[in-house]
Amino acid sequence: MKRFIIYFILTILGLSMLLPYLIMFFISLSGDNNIFNNSNINLSFCTYKNVFKSIPIIQYFINSLIVAFFTTIGQVIISALAGYGFARMQFKGRNLLFFIIILTMMIPPQVNIVPLFYLMSKLGWINSYQALIIPGIFGGFGVYMLRQYFLNFSKELEDASKLDGCNAFQTFYKIALPTALPAVATLSIFTFVTTWNSFMWPLIVTNSDNMRTLTVGLTIFKSSFREITMWGELMAASFICTIPIIIIFCIGKKYLINNPMNGALKE
Repeated sequence: MKRFIIYFILTILGLSMLLPYLIMFFISLSGDNNIFNNSNINLSFCTYKNVFKSIPIIQYFINSLIVAFFTTIGQVIISALAGYGFARMQFKGRNLLFFIIILTMMIPPQVNIVPLFYLMSKLGWINSYQALIIPGIFGGFGVYMLRQYFLNFSKELEDASKLDGCNAFQTFYKIALPTALPAVATLSIFTFVTTWNSFMWPLIVTNSDNMRTLTVGLTIFKSSFREITMWGELMAASFICTIPIIIIFCIGKKYLINNPMNGALKE
């Protein structure tokens, strides 16, 4: 009986989170004239056709995919290397440097927008993939997460690899990194989702349809850019925007369950 109650509560919570997504989907199938008319239901895919006609959504989709993919790859590589270095290597100023990295997590991202934009403009990277990708590959959270994971890396395995003639880098990518796959996969999912949903930075650093991401492209259907808000098209484009997130989560959900933060509280 106790298990039944727990499953029932979890089911209700799951459905409550799924309900807004279903409402968004059904609104996307309704014409603008039918959304606020409860007595008239007319479901069609016309809004999806209008989305492809109104904006270059395929180009936006490709831009978002490129930015999210390379940002994720870059952040995972840098975070894994830095995390392993802070966890397993001894060098002067290690604790101070790690403390500074932790401090960057406490700074609101909005504070960095002006200096980052100034830096991108001086480098001539405005309205380019470099400006969209490179600032996102550096993050204190990824370094902290993987550093805590590598602290639990077996000392015996590390010593055995040295006896086999492996240097520090070979020990990292041949032995330590494969054991950290759950943490790497979790960081990859978090980074991809965060980058895919990013709005403020792509809005500021891009100024043409060729470089805009999908989240920025959605704003064309809002009232701030038009006389009226096209709710049907906005919901249809938003539904399309969520598809990659669902796919990524379904692929990597087993790693999220596999205790990816094991040892995060152990020094």
